[in-house]
Amino acid sequence: MLYAFKSRLPSPEEALPGRAESPFPVPSTHTVLGTELQGPYPEGFEVADFGLGCFWGAERRYWQTPGVWTTLVGYQGGVTDYPTYEEVCSGMTGHTEAVRVVFDPSQVSYEDLLRVFWESHDPTQGFRQGNDVGTQYRSAIYTHSPAQQETAERSREAYQRVLTDSGYGEITTELAPATPRPFYPAEGYHQQYLDKNPAGYCGLGGTGLSCPVGVARA
Repeated sequence: MLYAFKSRLPSPEEALPGRAESPFPVPSTHTVLGTELQGPYPEGFEVADFGLGCFWGAERRYWQTPGVWTTLVGYQGGVTDYPTYEEVCSGMTGHTEAVRVVFDPSQVSYEDLLRVFWESHDPTQGFRQGNDVGTQYRSAIYTHSPAQQETAERSREAYQRVLTDSGYGEITTELAPATPRPFYPAEGYHQQYLDKNPAGYCGLGGTGLSCPVGVARA
C-alpha cells in the first residue's frame, strides 16, 4: 500500500499507526532569526499555521515577513502521531506540509499573513502544488481562535472572487481549527532548509493575483 494515497486521504483505519513521541530531535533555535522554534514565545504573540505546498519555500516567505518572530516547519492535519518525512510522503498519514508562524500582532496582522498565504501559491489545485503532487502538498489554514477562523473565511471569500473573475476554479484550501489537528515539527534538516541550502529547491509560486486589502478582519 506504500505511496497508494497520493490523490486521497487515508481513513484512520488505513493510516500508519504512529508513535508516542517524536523519533528525532528538533533544533531549538531559528538559524536566521535566532529565536526559539518551539517556545516559550513572548507574551502577546500569536500563532498561525499554513500549508501552501513544499514547506521549504513557504517557511522562507514567512521568516522574511516583517513582524514574524519565528517560524518552523512540520506536519499537520493528519492521523498518524509523530510522523516522519518518509511516512508523510507516502500519503498514508494524512498530513500536509505546514509552516508554523509566530508573530507580533502589533507589527503584522493575521490578515497580512493571510495575504502572504493566498498570493504565494495557487489554492485551487487540490492535492498538488505545481509539479509537487500528493496529499502532503494540499493547501491548508489551521486556525487558533474563532477570530482567526472568521478572518480566514472572509479572506477566502474575497480571494475567491478575484480568482473567479480571472478564470480560476474553486479554492480547495482546507480551513479548520488547529485543535484537534496537532502540529508535529519536522526533522532538523527541514528547519530553515533554504537558509542552509540557498540554492535548494523551492516550488513556491502564486497565481500573480493580489488578495484584496481590508476585507478580511474579524
